[in-house]
Amino acid sequence: MYQQHFGLQTLPFALTPNTGFFFGLAPHVEALQVLQVALQSGEGFIKVTGEVGTGKTLICRKLLNELPDTFVCAYLPNPYLNPTELRMAVAEELGIEITGVHDQQQLTGLIQQQLLSLSAAGKQIVLVLDEAQALPDDSLEALRLFTNLETEQRKLVQVVLFGQPELDQRLAQQNLRQLRQRITFSYQLRPLTVNEVAAYVRHRLAVSGYQGQPLFRQGETRLLFKGSRGIPRLINVLAHKALMLSFGEGETGVSRKHIRAAIKDTEDASQYRAAWRWSVPLLLCVLLASAAIWRGML
Repeated sequence: MYQQHFGLQTLPFALTPNTGFFFGLAPHVEALQVLQVALQSGEGFIKVTGEVGTGKTLICRKLLNELPDTFVCAYLPNPYLNPTELRMAVAEELGIEITGVHDQQQLTGLIQQQLLSLSAAGKQIVLVLDEAQALPDDSLEALRLFTNLETEQRKLVQVVLFGQPELDQRLAQQNLRQLRQRITFSYQLRPLTVNEVAAYVRHRLAVSGYQGQPLFRQGETRLLFKGSRGIPRLINVLAHKALMLSFGEGETGVSRKHIRAAIKDTEDASQYRAAWRWSVPLLLCVLLASAAIWRGML
């Protein structure tokens, strides 16, 4: 929609986690460093938690892309699985043929044999689960039992959990204390600071091919920070809507009016939604303005 208008090659604020847009902001770099050190240690569970939209899935994908060849990874992006489904998913990720296998003891034995075979070949096996707060309690216990599999030298599998803060609340339960004690490394993602928001926005625009004067000036960036609370996903939503409005009005940059309208139009934006009054919804404004521009080009 607005790519040509602003000289962009791609949309800079898409919501799909794209490692091509990864930027070395402190919380994300620190999380990756914790993960890398923990995996090299070869012990236990590793946990990364953060609020919705703080970048957990992006970090997860970045980690998967950068794992050395000595690692074999089983990745479960949607772990709302009972223990049987969990074992089957892990077996499939490890390349185990499970057709005709219905006995859980047999399935566990096949997984252990594959882990031993991979370990003998010099491989480190890591099980990565995104959205881990969705795991049922008995599935979390099944995960703990996976880490009981070991040789005399090391564990046969490490588990990396990415989850929302609800995961910490779950693990605080008395019945999950054994798993909690297995967590050897953990990191909690924080929102971005106002300076990090400014750098984040500039970086994504640059990656998208933008080369002109700043589209978001200091005042606009500060308002973007307040509206998003420093949460990357909300930054993307608000910046995208603000660019849509700017394009719809034929402007060459984003104004505070555009960002306030974007905040008002976004469910999870901050209290600025209540403080700003527009009589016409943002999307309708954009459509009307865009239609006027198109008519002028015909």
